[in-house]
Amino acid sequence: MQNLKQELEARWFLYQNSSDEFFDTFDKWWEKFYCWFDPTADSLHLWNFVGFMMWIHLMRRKNKYFALIGWATWMIWDPGWKDAERNFLSEENLRANEKAIWTQIWNILKNLESFTWDKFEYKVVNNYDFFKNMLFLEFLREVWKFITVNNMIAKDTVKKRIEDPNKSISYTEFSYMLLQWYDFYHLYSKFWVKLQIGWQDQWWNLLTWVELIRKKVDWEWFAMTWPLLVDWSWKKFWKSEWNALWLDKNKTSSYDLYQYFMNTSDEDVERFLKILTLLEIDEIEKVIIKHNENKELRFWQKELAYRVVEIIHGKIEAETSKKISEFLFSDIDKMELLSNLNENELNSFYSEIWGFNYSEENLFETIVKSWLVKSNSEARQNIQSWAIFINEIKISEMNYDFESNFIDNKVLLLRKGKKSFRFVMK
Repeated sequence: MQNLKQELEARWFLYQNSSDEFFDTFDKWWEKFYCWFDPTADSLHLWNFVGFMMWIHLMRRKNKYFALIGWATWMIWDPGWKDAERNFLSEENLRANEKAIWTQIWNILKNLESFTWDKFEYKVVNNYDFFKNMLFLEFLREVWKFITVNNMIAKDTVKKRIEDPNKSISYTEFSYMLLQWYDFYHLYSKFWVKLQIGWQDQWWNLLTWVELIRKKVDWEWFAMTWPLLVDWSWKKFWKSEWNALWLDKNKTSSYDLYQYFMNTSDEDVERFLKILTLLEIDEIEKVIIKHNENKELRFWQKELAYRVVEIIHGKIEAETSKKISEFLFSDIDKMELLSNLNENELNSFYSEIWGFNYSEENLFETIVKSWLVKSNSEARQNIQSWAIFINEIKISEMNYDFESNFIDNKVLLLRKGKKSFRFVMK
């Protein structure tokens, strides 16, 4: 294994750090670091996954991760780059979101442990616990005393709201950064957490908090950021054309996630392989060589898609997503593949390939029910023009009886033209 600095540089993770001493410190194992999550939704998304992979490289060196859930901070919201103050989330919503996020983190770490043989050390903390018993006067003495208003209004997101005569910022939102700073201080004083990591656009905050802690207690803390990840066209990589990509498979299916990475451009794949997978650098170089032998096979896109889904949702989901993709876009024997699917795989195919249930309709009714055509007359025209296939066999008879064509009396494949598939289940 490379040393920590070499690893982070090779994988394009390293953007800014407060001191090079942190590399030696965290290469020696058994140190502690944290990264926060704000429970604004009941799922993390692919943007968060970049940070997740950053933690993994620290955790593989036996360092302990503290997952800070920003329950208290998001009871008052971050001003961020929004033009106006946002509505508060209820405690009930925050609690539900926290539980869902922690479940995702736990599941991903367990997936990784199952095939890396690493044992990860981690702890979940809720910053509401830091503040729920703190009195207002205590907060003024312990926190406000060490940061000036001049410093706070210099922050770009605050300055933007103050200087615009049509906008404003409440005292509540203005205080958000004070809570975040105290998070950092509390984690060190109670757990000896020495490092905070975040995106490059958090650098001002991280560096300010390091300086404030030195001012308050003269301790040495570290901060590090990784670069914002965009694709070759400078578009945020974590959004598809239709929506954000979530880590909850009920919001974004494993197959949709897989297919998103299958559509990655050649200009981005090498970087994404280094950032979003645990393939060693020399393994990635071998993938590139194999891909360049026949780019049309999209070998490194397949490797990227499989590895990401495997980490987030597990090996079984990665294999199923791969099979669905091959079924739809490769020249494999589709009927042989269908014949070998297990029950869970059948259900996944049903969900992703416009599945519907059969209830003894005739041929015309079935084709219309599939939404491949709009009417019986259109179904008739397509049969006459040899455009309808059942189990990959062209249908020419108007009254064709397909009841016996269900594979294992469970599933039947309906196709119109070359690429319009429907999955019919009994």
